[in-house]
Amino acid sequence: MPESPNGAATPASIVRALKALAGNPPNARASFAKGWCVRGTYTPSDRAGDVTRSRSFTRPSRVLARFSVGGGNPEVTDTDRHELRGLSLRLGSEPNRSDILVQSAPVYFARTPEQLLAFLTAHIPGPDGRPDDAKVAAFSAANPETLNQANYVAARRRPGSFAATTYWGVHAFPATSLHGETRFIKFKIAPVGDDITPAGPEAATKPADLPHHDLNARIAKGDVRFNVMALLDRPGDPVMDVTTRWPDEDSREEVRLGTIVITGSEPSQICDAAIFDPANLADGIGHPPDEIFAVRRTAYAISLAKRR
Repeated sequence: MPESPNGAATPASIVRALKALAGNPPNARASFAKGWCVRGTYTPSDRAGDVTRSRSFTRPSRVLARFSVGGGNPEVTDTDRHELRGLSLRLGSEPNRSDILVQSAPVYFARTPEQLLAFLTAHIPGPDGRPDDAKVAAFSAANPETLNQANYVAARRRPGSFAATTYWGVHAFPATSLHGETRFIKFKIAPVGDDITPAGPEAATKPADLPHHDLNARIAKGDVRFNVMALLDRPGDPVMDVTTRWPDEDSREEVRLGTIVITGSEPSQICDAAIFDPANLADGIGHPPDEIFAVRRTAYAISLAKRR
């Protein structure tokens, strides 16, 4: 059972539930199990210091990154429209390294660790390989905010390229500028150029691994560039609830912190040797205050230990 003995949600019980949901594949990440390791460079903008004094964002650096497909199944198809895409970034070098994890939806699917564990438990397949539809429906009705992510994904066509997808951070990070001002920000990693979304009939004819091949082709041409954006908070923004977007989030003020250029591929082992640790943040970017971030910090380390 995924629950802990006292019934409370713990990072370990959540990792067990994530693995059970995916069918317990061996030696795989608990989430975003399928991915591709790449390298690149980061160049800061002249406005980065107005948002954060973090040397991860105010100085040029090498970048290690991983594009991925959501879920714990390493055999999922690249084009599965029900799964998110993910991007993990490592900027800077010790002791000024930061790991940033973003995904192709601006909200998470649970607000608290208890809700997260209950969501996963309700969706774990039974002996027939399918979840109990009645249990899922009952949970969703009692927890409507857990549908926000799925509704966002369902309302949009899947971008046709990992390199042309906008990736969002769901957490609100306290950022302290070079001037000593602290405010909350959300990260958005936006492709330089428009998102590429194939039309319906065209998308249906694309091979399942096309996004991966497309990524390799774009890297070879030097055509994978992202702007690292900081969305700036306003008074009253819900910084504790990762299932909810900030009001007018798509049209509010944002600052370009810098630009990432992906320059080559790396063997999977380079990214798999450790974790992209969301708690690893250089001075100038603080830990978000929400409960989900707190549990993810420990869960990532537990997942790595299980892979090993």
